[in-house]
Amino acid sequence: MLFRQLFDYETYTYTYLIADPQTKEAMLVDSVLEQVDRDVQLLKELGLTLRYAVETHVHADHITGAARLRELTGCQGVVPKGADVACADLFLGDGDVLEMGAIRLETIATPGHTDSHVAYLVNGTHLLTGDSLFIRGCGRTDFQSGDAGALYDVVMQRLFTLPDETLVYPGHDYRGHTVSTIGEEKMFNPRFKDRTREQFIEFMANLNLPDPKKIAEAVPANLQCGKVAA
Repeated sequence: MLFRQLFDYETYTYTYLIADPQTKEAMLVDSVLEQVDRDVQLLKELGLTLRYAVETHVHADHITGAARLRELTGCQGVVPKGADVACADLFLGDGDVLEMGAIRLETIATPGHTDSHVAYLVNGTHLLTGDSLFIRGCGRTDFQSGDAGALYDVVMQRLFTLPDETLVYPGHDYRGHTVSTIGEEKMFNPRFKDRTREQFIEFMANLNLPDPKKIAEAVPANLQCGKVAA
């Protein structure tokens, strides 16, 4: 498996390039519109054909590159079931598997940050957590039908029950971390370690974070697969 982690410095967003070296087929997970040229150039350099532009959720902090990637490459847009994104080509729900050559992308429903959020387990080893679980943190739950209790449940019951050696690749990082493991996060993530469900809900309710700078433009655009209004 070819696996690359790419970064957008403006929004601290990780995009993941996953490809089968034999078939040369690829997918991009959580692309960023402003980085489409970078991503397409990398695909060309590696001789890859983009088949899928995949989302973990409808983002509020950046505009997806899915529509532009579809125009440039003919790839299919993939979003979680339940997301109000009619322009997508494929919708993945809990337990659904997307296969591409030797790549197996298993969908794990992880609502909480948003109500239609998912994580993806790639070939049983690489967990793309989106905004459900960060390295020593987690995504916020105070808008887009967020639910702190639901997030606590899915992290504890669905993600922390995976093997400890499972690699954790988040949708964002704000402190320079790139990868963790489920075992590490169970031991050291302060949002969840030694915190009850009720304590977690109270903690998340009192974060008092400012809205993402791009929320007003990002959410409407992402409901249209990243098409920006003229």
